[in-house]
Amino acid sequence: MGKIKNISLKQITTKFKKPFHVTNSISTEAINIRVFTELESNVIGVGEASPSFRVNGEEINALLSMENFLNTLLNGEDVKSFRKCFLKTSKLLATPSLKAAVEFSIIDALAKELGTTPHIIFGGAETSLETDKTVSIEPLEERVSDTIEIFNEGFRIIKVKVGENLKEDIEAMLRISKETKGAKYIVDANMGYTPKEALTFEREMYRNGVDIAIFEQPVAYFDFDGLKYVRFHSHYPVAADESVKTPMDALRLIQNEAVDFFNIKLMKSGISSALSIVELAKTSNIGLMIGAMAETSIGITQSVHFALGVGGFKYFDLDTIFLLNEEKFEGNFIVEKPFYRIA
Repeated sequence: MGKIKNISLKQITTKFKKPFHVTNSISTEAINIRVFTELESNVIGVGEASPSFRVNGEEINALLSMENFLNTLLNGEDVKSFRKCFLKTSKLLATPSLKAAVEFSIIDALAKELGTTPHIIFGGAETSLETDKTVSIEPLEERVSDTIEIFNEGFRIIKVKVGENLKEDIEAMLRISKETKGAKYIVDANMGYTPKEALTFEREMYRNGVDIAIFEQPVAYFDFDGLKYVRFHSHYPVAADESVKTPMDALRLIQNEAVDFFNIKLMKSGISSALSIVELAKTSNIGLMIGAMAETSIGITQSVHFALGVGGFKYFDLDTIFLLNEEKFEGNFIVEKPFYRIA
């Protein structure tokens, strides 16, 4: 009764509460795809894709056009043999967000068939996490005031976007650190700096005692040598984000000793590849962080259940449910800012 009968896709558009600005990109809305995998037992598993042209080269209409292909690929497969399904979905290299959504919908359908949760299917390692909340690139005073508001909400890990104006980024971070003492910061340049600019920023932060937990993707995704250069000259741990999409990326970064952390995003890798990256990281003593694109609460459910099921993640950047203007919270987890718990 666990065989796939039909897969359907539905476009979902959700506005951001305010424009979300990262290096060289501003978003006012999230256009995502819900994936519904129906079994012969009439159980329906649900996943969500958050496509990104900037990171993955994905286009929403191209993904929506794949509905018939997905049915041809997977109809008749038994979700109890989900690894067999993943052997097929792992070929969706050009559409990783759709790959993630389809794979999670299969896991979700299996969990419902068995009367459990995806968290348990993934291993049930942990039950709660502490997420950060993000400050996007904004005018200086707005960045500072937004950070103070986030701190007053109870968040003690704050992600700060930088990478477009080095001088202003330094000034903003020094002000932010002064106004929110006791917080830790994940500083994300989204590939915006050269290696020398990254180290100029890093030295100013260290000289002024700013508590940076992770310096994320300071240089271009293809510049593995630049990442290594920054890592070996930085007082702070350096993380790969855009540089680590596939297990092959992860292996190369490990071999080059280029980073201290991987920021895994299901939307970059899909679940099947993310599982491999996690094991490579754990074997190589690389720290783990999990992030998101622009997922709604349905999409964030995927990352919550994955990260807590697999276990071993130290930092969690799963805050888009606070940034998007969703009509209704639909996540399968409990929110107690800044913590999430498995329902």
